[in-house]
Amino acid sequence: MPPVDPELFTLDGVSLRLGDRLVLDGLDEHLHEHVVTAVAGPSGSGKSTLLRLLNRLEEPSTGRVLFRGIDVRDLDVLDLRRRAVLVPQRAVPLTEGIRSEVRLAAPQLDDAAVDELLRRVALTPADLVDRDPRSLSGGELQRLCLARALAVAPEVLLLDEPTSALDPRLADAVDAVIRSLVAGGL
Repeated sequence: MPPVDPELFTLDGVSLRLGDRLVLDGLDEHLHEHVVTAVAGPSGSGKSTLLRLLNRLEEPSTGRVLFRGIDVRDLDVLDLRRRAVLVPQRAVPLTEGIRSEVRLAAPQLDDAAVDELLRRVALTPADLVDRDPRSLSGGELQRLCLARALAVAPEVLLLDEPTSALDPRLADAVDAVIRSLVAGGL
Protein backbone atom coordinates (compact mmCIF):
# COMPACT_ATOMS: atom_id res chain seq x y z
CA MET A 1 0.00 0.00 0.00
CA PRO A 2 1.53 3.39 -1.01
CA PRO A 3 2.19 5.90 1.75
CA VAL A 4 -0.48 8.52 2.34
CA ASP A 5 0.61 12.13 1.89
CA PRO A 6 0.52 14.23 5.06
CA GLU A 7 -2.77 15.75 6.09
CA LEU A 8 -3.27 19.29 4.96
CA PHE A 9 -6.69 19.90 6.47
CA THR A 10 -8.64 17.93 9.02
CA LEU A 11 -12.27 18.61 9.75
CA ASP A 12 -13.14 17.19 13.14
CA GLY A 13 -16.88 17.10 13.87
CA VAL A 14 -17.46 20.38 12.02
CA SER A 15 -20.96 21.78 12.03
CA LEU A 16 -21.98 25.20 10.86
CA ARG A 17 -25.24 26.94 11.42
CA LEU A 18 -26.02 30.14 9.52
CA GLY A 19 -29.02 31.71 11.16
CA ASP A 20 -31.54 28.94 11.66
CA ARG A 21 -30.12 26.84 8.78
CA LEU A 22 -27.74 23.95 9.49
CA VAL A 23 -25.32 24.10 6.54
CA LEU A 24 -22.80 21.45 7.65
CA ASP A 25 -23.50 18.78 10.22
CA GLY A 26 -20.76 16.82 12.01
CA LEU A 27 -18.35 16.73 9.09
CA ASP A 28 -15.26 14.57 9.60
CA GLU A 29 -12.79 14.68 6.72
CA HIS A 30 -9.07 14.45 6.02
CA LEU A 31 -7.67 16.35 3.04
CA HIS A 32 -4.16 15.32 2.06
CA GLU A 33 -1.25 17.14 0.50
CA HIS A 34 -0.55 16.58 -3.22
CA VAL A 35 -4.12 15.46 -3.82
CA VAL A 36 -6.80 17.31 -5.73
CA THR A 37 -10.04 17.13 -3.81
CA ALA A 38 -13.29 18.09 -5.49
CA VAL A 39 -16.52 18.71 -3.63
CA ALA A 40 -19.71 18.19 -5.60
CA GLY A 41 -23.28 18.85 -4.70
CA PRO A 42 -26.34 20.86 -5.58
CA SER A 43 -26.47 24.61 -5.26
CA GLY A 44 -26.82 25.65 -1.63
CA SER A 45 -25.41 22.41 -0.21
CA GLY A 46 -22.45 24.09 1.55
CA LYS A 47 -19.57 23.69 -0.92
CA SER A 48 -18.54 27.36 -0.83
CA THR A 49 -19.11 27.50 2.90
CA LEU A 50 -16.77 24.55 3.37
CA LEU A 51 -14.03 26.37 1.46
CA ARG A 52 -14.61 29.48 3.57
CA LEU A 53 -14.15 27.39 6.73
CA LEU A 54 -10.76 26.17 5.54
CA ASN A 55 -9.26 29.66 5.55
CA ARG A 56 -11.33 31.17 8.37
CA LEU A 57 -13.72 33.31 6.39
CA GLU A 58 -16.28 31.33 8.40
CA GLU A 59 -15.95 29.76 11.85
CA PRO A 60 -17.54 26.41 12.70
CA SER A 61 -20.43 26.40 15.16
CA THR A 62 -18.99 23.20 16.60
CA GLY A 63 -15.92 21.09 15.88
CA ARG A 64 -12.45 22.02 14.69
CA VAL A 65 -10.70 22.77 11.42
CA LEU A 66 -6.99 21.90 11.49
CA PHE A 67 -4.36 23.03 9.00
CA ARG A 68 -1.26 20.84 9.11
CA GLY A 69 -2.39 19.60 12.53
CA ILE A 70 -2.96 23.05 14.09
CA ASP A 71 -6.40 24.45 14.83
CA VAL A 72 -6.92 27.29 12.35
CA ARG A 73 -8.13 29.48 15.25
CA ASP A 74 -4.59 29.26 16.67
CA LEU A 75 -2.99 30.50 13.45
CA ASP A 76 -2.57 34.09 12.35
CA VAL A 77 -5.52 34.55 10.01
CA LEU A 78 -3.59 36.55 7.42
CA ASP A 79 -0.78 34.00 7.36
CA LEU A 80 -3.34 31.20 6.94
CA ARG A 81 -5.01 33.07 4.08
CA ARG A 82 -1.67 33.49 2.30
CA ARG A 83 -0.92 29.80 2.70
CA ALA A 84 -4.45 28.61 1.76
CA VAL A 85 -5.80 31.09 -0.77
CA LEU A 86 -9.47 31.09 -1.68
CA VAL A 87 -10.37 32.05 -5.24
CA PRO A 88 -14.08 32.81 -5.00
CA GLN A 89 -16.68 31.96 -7.61
CA ARG A 90 -17.77 35.59 -7.73
CA ALA A 91 -14.50 37.44 -8.02
CA VAL A 92 -14.35 40.99 -6.70
CA PRO A 93 -11.71 43.50 -7.79
CA LEU A 94 -10.09 45.36 -4.90
CA THR A 95 -8.02 47.96 -6.78
CA GLU A 96 -8.34 50.14 -9.85
CA GLY A 97 -5.47 48.60 -11.82
CA ILE A 98 -4.79 45.20 -13.32
CA ARG A 99 -1.18 44.92 -12.13
CA SER A 100 -2.00 46.37 -8.70
CA GLU A 101 -4.71 43.72 -8.38
CA VAL A 102 -2.14 40.95 -8.88
CA ARG A 103 0.31 42.69 -6.52
CA LEU A 104 -2.14 43.01 -3.61
CA ALA A 105 -0.47 40.37 -1.48
CA ALA A 106 2.87 40.36 -3.31
CA PRO A 107 3.86 44.01 -3.80
CA GLN A 108 7.45 43.05 -4.62
CA LEU A 109 6.49 41.61 -8.01
CA ASP A 110 7.81 43.55 -10.98
CA ASP A 111 5.80 44.08 -14.17
CA ALA A 112 7.41 41.10 -15.89
CA ALA A 113 6.43 38.73 -13.05
CA VAL A 114 2.87 40.10 -13.01
CA ASP A 115 2.59 39.75 -16.78
CA GLU A 116 3.79 36.14 -16.59
CA LEU A 117 1.09 35.37 -14.00
CA LEU A 118 -1.51 36.97 -16.25
CA ARG A 119 -0.36 34.90 -19.24
CA ARG A 120 -0.41 31.79 -17.07
CA VAL A 121 -4.15 32.22 -16.55
CA ALA A 122 -4.78 32.96 -20.25
CA LEU A 123 -4.98 36.75 -19.96
CA THR A 124 -3.06 38.99 -22.36
CA PRO A 125 -1.23 41.68 -20.38
CA ALA A 126 -1.00 44.13 -23.31
CA ASP A 127 -4.80 44.07 -23.68
CA LEU A 128 -5.45 44.61 -19.97
CA VAL A 129 -2.89 46.83 -18.29
CA ASP A 130 -4.73 50.07 -19.05
CA ARG A 131 -8.14 48.74 -18.00
CA ASP A 132 -9.91 49.03 -14.69
CA PRO A 133 -10.54 45.53 -13.23
CA ARG A 134 -14.18 46.49 -12.69
CA SER A 135 -14.58 46.64 -16.49
CA LEU A 136 -13.56 43.00 -16.98
CA SER A 137 -15.99 40.25 -17.88
CA GLY A 138 -16.83 37.70 -15.20
CA GLY A 139 -14.46 35.17 -16.75
CA GLU A 140 -11.60 37.68 -17.06
CA LEU A 141 -12.09 38.77 -13.47
CA GLN A 142 -12.15 35.17 -12.28
CA ARG A 143 -8.81 34.53 -14.02
CA LEU A 144 -7.37 37.78 -12.65
CA CYS A 145 -8.24 36.60 -9.14
CA LEU A 146 -6.53 33.29 -9.88
CA ALA A 147 -3.40 35.21 -10.96
CA ARG A 148 -3.67 37.26 -7.74
CA ALA A 149 -3.82 34.02 -5.74
CA LEU A 150 -0.83 32.54 -7.54
CA ALA A 151 1.20 35.69 -6.82
CA VAL A 152 1.65 34.66 -3.18
CA ALA A 153 2.80 31.12 -4.09
CA PRO A 154 0.28 29.49 -1.76
CA GLU A 155 0.57 26.00 -0.34
CA VAL A 156 -3.09 25.39 -1.15
CA LEU A 157 -5.52 26.83 -3.68
CA LEU A 158 -9.14 26.69 -2.61
CA LEU A 159 -11.01 27.07 -5.89
CA ASP A 160 -14.72 27.78 -5.79
CA GLU A 161 -15.96 26.84 -9.26
CA PRO A 162 -12.94 28.40 -11.00
CA THR A 163 -14.27 27.90 -14.51
CA SER A 164 -17.97 28.64 -14.00
CA ALA A 165 -17.87 31.97 -15.87
CA LEU A 166 -15.63 30.77 -18.70
CA ASP A 167 -16.29 29.52 -22.20
CA PRO A 168 -14.97 26.01 -22.93
CA ARG A 169 -11.69 27.22 -24.50
CA LEU A 170 -10.79 29.41 -21.52
CA ALA A 171 -12.02 26.80 -19.07
CA ASP A 172 -9.54 24.41 -20.69
CA ALA A 173 -6.76 27.02 -20.26
CA VAL A 174 -7.53 27.45 -16.56
CA ASP A 175 -7.79 23.68 -16.18
CA ALA A 176 -4.30 23.42 -17.72
CA VAL A 177 -2.98 25.93 -15.16
CA ILE A 178 -4.49 23.90 -12.34
CA ARG A 179 -3.03 20.67 -13.75
CA SER A 180 0.42 22.25 -14.02
CA LEU A 181 0.20 23.42 -10.42
CA VAL A 182 -0.75 19.95 -9.27
CA ALA A 183 2.05 18.40 -11.31
CA GLY A 184 4.45 20.92 -9.77
CA GLY A 185 3.49 19.90 -6.24
CA LEU A 186 1.04 22.58 -5.16
